[in-house]
Amino acid sequence: MTRRLLLSHLSLMLFVLLALEVPFGVFYARSELSRFSHAAQQGAMTLAEVCEDKMEHGLAADLPGLARAYGRRTGSRVLVADRRGIVLTDTAARARAGRDVSAEPGVPAALRGRPAVGTGSDPSAGGAVLFVAVPGGSDAAVACVVRTTYLLRPLTSKVHATWLVLAAAGLGVLAAVSVIGFALARSVTRPLQALERATAQLAEGRLTDPPAADQGPPELRRLAVSFTRTATRLQHLLQAQQAFASEASHQLKTPLTSLRLRLENFEPHLAPCARDSLDQALGELERLSRMVQGLLALARLENSAIRPEAVDLQAVVADRAAIWAAFADEQDVGLVVSGAAAVRVWAVPGALEQIVDNLLSNALRVSPPGTVITLATVAPEEAGRTPAMAELHVTDQGPGMTEAERQRAFDRFWRAADADHDGTGLGLPMVRHLTRAGGGEVTLEAAPGGGLDAVVLLRPAGNRAHRAHGPADVVPASRPTPAR
Repeated sequence: MTRRLLLSHLSLMLFVLLALEVPFGVFYARSELSRFSHAAQQGAMTLAEVCEDKMEHGLAADLPGLARAYGRRTGSRVLVADRRGIVLTDTAARARAGRDVSAEPGVPAALRGRPAVGTGSDPSAGGAVLFVAVPGGSDAAVACVVRTTYLLRPLTSKVHATWLVLAAAGLGVLAAVSVIGFALARSVTRPLQALERATAQLAEGRLTDPPAADQGPPELRRLAVSFTRTATRLQHLLQAQQAFASEASHQLKTPLTSLRLRLENFEPHLAPCARDSLDQALGELERLSRMVQGLLALARLENSAIRPEAVDLQAVVADRAAIWAAFADEQDVGLVVSGAAAVRVWAVPGALEQIVDNLLSNALRVSPPGTVITLATVAPEEAGRTPAMAELHVTDQGPGMTEAERQRAFDRFWRAADADHDGTGLGLPMVRHLTRAGGGEVTLEAAPGGGLDAVVLLRPAGNRAHRAHGPADVVPASRPTPAR
């Protein structure tokens, strides 16, 4: 931002300097040429009057000396011709008298009694020249013509020197404006950079370097004060929520455990007809315990500063499938693992295991005996997605879900209307949270031939966006107990 502010400031100043200096330089060059031309014309007219007077008094022999003296004094080449355009004298080194110059630049107009001023190129003189031709006498009786020629190199050098002075002055002004503009830009961007760092820290859940409230413009100072007050309040609220989650984990587990023991102690004293009610009460108590554990796990996930790390997807899938194989065998359900041999993805530490556990637990709940659950991994180059994402498919052959049910399946505590299992409705919300924490996404799709296909999209470990993360304190989420 400092660079953009400085560039915009300098661009505006450069435009102003160009708008002022370029017209001034052009005007100066033209005015110098006009002044030089006017002075040359006045001198030539004076010399023409003297030459006319000499010729009227029969002193034409004085013209060469007069022309040489004038040429030395003014630094010009002087040519004097009679009324027919025949050269009487010429101060040029190799010029000869007696030649006809009636057709050369400026002479025809002077022979008709009108002064002529112009510029041209004269290789013999060494470059661009200014010539002035004036008549000696009136329109009716032009006794002679005087033409003076001046090299424009000195005038051009003077104009160039003026342009250099203007350029140096412009550069000096730009340098001074750059220093001032940089100081002003820094005074504005430094508080913004501090706010950016503080915002990044707050996003990580901890504000260790609040922005200074005594730097920058008044608006940014007030913004820094408001941000610090808001961040402090948010931190207090987060700390209170974390403290509640931590304390609730102890306060809720103890009465639930005590209630379970009391209910189990009733078993020897109950009539056989009441045992079913006791079993149902114990089942609801077990479901309540799992729900409390799920809520606490979600609370810890949402309040923890977690960073993804590179994980071998195929290794995790194979490991979890081996652990769940025994539970699947008890229900006469097969587990099949297929897909890419080695795919490294970004995931929160311990999250990928929980994702597979929750999806397998849900799949086993709805899988009829004799069916198969497939865990398939797809490498990013095989998935063909943009951007490139690795895929994990957990596909069952159960009853599946409707489109409306698949859209609501990730809501907390939501359960299908025809669900006959003791799920808590927190498994899929936890899967989504863990997946998004690693930069991925999870969706539910209808499986070919019936059933449900849980698709977990994970960023490949070669993604540079995640490599930019530095090390951080990681609080792994609690691992749910596999449900049978």
